Amino acid sequence: MTDASSDWIVLVLPLPRQAAAAELFRKLAQRFAVVCRRGGSVKAIDAAVSRALATKLRNAQHQQAFKAAALLLADLARQGWSIGLSRGVVRVKAPPPASDRVLEKERVQQQERVKREEQLRKPSVARFVKSMERRRVYRGQLVSIFSLMRDGRELAQKLDFAASLPCGSRRSVLSNAIDPYVQLVSDGRCQTTGLSLGDVWRYFRHTWTTPYESVPGRSMMFLVRDRGAPFEPVIGIGALSSPIVQLGHRDRWLGWDADRFLDAVIQAPSLKIARWLLAIVDAAIADIDVSDFIERASLSRAEIRKPTTETVTRLRAVAAQSATKHKTHARAQDLKTARTGDDRAFWAKRARSSLFTWRRSALLADLLEVRALLSEAFGGGKPSVHGLRKLVATPAGVRAVRFVVRKAKADRVGIAMADISVCGAVQPYNALLGGKLVALMAIGPEIVEAYQRRYADAESEIASAIAGRAIVRPSNLVFLGTTSLYGLGSSQYNRIRLPCDRLGGESGLELRYEELGQSEAFGSSHLSNATVEALADLTSHVRERKEVRNVFGEGVSPRMRKARHGLELLGFPANALLQHGRKRIIYGIQLAQNTREYLLGMAKTPKYLAPLRRVSEASSNIAQFWGERWLDARVEAVEVREGVRRHDLTCPVRHGARVVLPDQGEADTTVGSSR
Repeated sequence: MTDASSDWIVLVLPLPRQAAAAELFRKLAQRFAVVCRRGGSVKAIDAAVSRALATKLRNAQHQQAFKAAALLLADLARQGWSIGLSRGVVRVKAPPPASDRVLEKERVQQQERVKREEQLRKPSVARFVKSMERRRVYRGQLVSIFSLMRDGRELAQKLDFAASLPCGSRRSVLSNAIDPYVQLVSDGRCQTTGLSLGDVWRYFRHTWTTPYESVPGRSMMFLVRDRGAPFEPVIGIGALSSPIVQLGHRDRWLGWDADRFLDAVIQAPSLKIARWLLAIVDAAIADIDVSDFIERASLSRAEIRKPTTETVTRLRAVAAQSATKHKTHARAQDLKTARTGDDRAFWAKRARSSLFTWRRSALLADLLEVRALLSEAFGGGKPSVHGLRKLVATPAGVRAVRFVVRKAKADRVGIAMADISVCGAVQPYNALLGGKLVALMAIGPEIVEAYQRRYADAESEIASAIAGRAIVRPSNLVFLGTTSLYGLGSSQYNRIRLPCDRLGGESGLELRYEELGQSEAFGSSHLSNATVEALADLTSHVRERKEVRNVFGEGVSPRMRKARHGLELLGFPANALLQHGRKRIIYGIQLAQNTREYLLGMAKTPKYLAPLRRVSEASSNIAQFWGERWLDARVEAVEVREGVRRHDLTCPVRHGARVVLPDQGEADTTVGSSR
C-alpha cells in the first residue's frame, strides 16, 4: 500500500507479525535505513543482505518470501531509495528526479553502474575481458582488442593539421583521417585481428554505462569502423532488436493507436476501411490451424463460416483448459527444442502444444466473435460504408474495431519495426560526436537492406506455431524507434536530420529522429536478476506451477510479468514499486513515405525515403554528411583535440575504450552512450 500522507510505500509481508521472516525483514530494513543515511555504500548493502539471507527458517514458504523481499529491499537501497521503519512498519520512497540535466545524468549513471559492476565482477565476464586483451599472433603481427582502438595521439596530430587549414580545405584531410564504414556482426572474424566480430562487439558494449544483456527476438548488431588507421579501429557499435510491443506515444504518433484509429473511422468512414477490417479478420482466421479442433469435434467447418455464441464459448473453454495445462505441466525445454526434419511436422507438433493450443483457441474465439459482428453489420454481404457506420455505433462494434487494429499491429510490429537498442561511439571518437555518426548509419539504407536480407526467409515463430505450418512475412523495415538513456534531453539524437537526396532519394525529404514524448518510467530495470528470479521462485512455490517460462509465444515482457506476479504474492504494491522514476525520451524514425499504411496492412509495399538500390554508396555518403555537419566544426576546438589526444595506447593502457574491471585500478572510464 501507499501512505496517503506522503510518497512513502508501505511494505508488509503477508505473514503473522511475530513470524521469524517478518521480524528479519524489519531488522534488515532498519539496517538499510542506517546505511542509506550514511551514504548508501553498496558494499555495506551487499554485506547486510548476505548476512540476512544466511539465516535458515523452518517454513520453506516464509524463507522464499523473505528472500524475495530482502533482495528487493537491497535493490531499492542500491538505487538510492529512502528506507525507513515507522512503528515497526517498513516504508520505502523513490528518489526524486533531478531537475538539472547534469545531476539527473549522474543519478541514472550511478544507478546503472551498480548493475554494470555487478556484471563485470562475474568470473566468466572478467575472463572474457582479459582474453580479449591478451595479445596473440595473427598474420605475423601481435594483436588484441587494443589493436581495434584508435590511438588518440596519432589521430589528434591529424586533427591539429586539419584545424590549421581554412575551413574549405579541411574536408579532404579529415576524410582521409577518419574513413567510416559499416560492418555487420555475424559469425565472421575481424579481417585485421582475427577476433570474432561478435566478441569485438560484446567487448565494446561492456564499456557502456548500462550492463550488457542479450535480448529475445530478432537482433542485428553492427560495427562502425575506420579505414583511416591501421587495423581499421572501431568507431562505435549499434544494434537493432525486436521493438517494444506496447508504447503509447509511438503508437499515437503513428496513428496506430486503437483509440485514434477509431476516432478516424467514426469521423470519416470509408469503403477502404470496411474492406480492410474484413480482410484482416479473414486472413487471420485462415492462418490458424483448426484441424485438431475439428478432429475432436470442438469445431466444424460450418461454424467457422457462420460462428455462433456457443462456438465461441466452446473455444474459450478449450483455451482455459490448455492454459492451465501449460502453466501446470509444460516444460520450457519442450518449446525450445531445435528443429529437425520436416518443417510441416515440426510446426504441426508445436501448434498442438498446450501453449499454442491455448493461443490458437483463444485467438480463434476472438476472431470468430469479431467476424460475426462484421457479418451482422454488413448484412451478411459485402463491406459497405453504411455497415461500417452501423458497426462503430455499438459498444461491441467499437471493441471489434479495436481488436482488429491490435491484430494488424501484432502481425507487423516484430517484422516491419525494430528498436535501435544500442547506438553509440567509443573513445576517442566519442569526443568527436561519433555517436551521431553511428545514429545516422543505423537509419541508413545499408542497415535496412541488410536487415531485409537477414530475415528474408525467416519463419515467424508465433505465426507458424499458430498456423501449424511455416509462415514467412516480408521483413521490410519501415519504422525504427529508440529512447534516450536520460529523460532531460539527448545530445546524441538531438537535431539528427539526414537529407534523403544525399542517399538517392527525393529532394526536400529527410530521415530524422523525431521526439515523440517521454516513457512512463515504469518497468523492472531497477531490479536485479537475482531479485526477479526470487520473485518467480516464490510464485512457483505458492501456486505450485510456473506462471512465466521465458518461452517465445507465452507473452510479452516475461521479466516484468515475473516481477509483478511475485510482488503481488508478497502483498506489495507492484505498480508503485515498478515505477523506477527514470523517464526516457522516445524517438521515432519513419523510413518510408507510407509507413502508417504499410504497418496497418493497407499498403502492400513500402515507399522508402532512402531507396535501397544504392546501398553500396550509403556509408560513404552518410560519413561525408556527418563530417560536413559536425566533424569539420568540432575539430576547431582545442579542448576537443586534447580530449582525443589523451586516449593513447601506451602501457599501462588507460584508453577510454578499454573495459575497466572493478578494482582493476584507475583508468579513463569515459563510456559510450547507449540508446
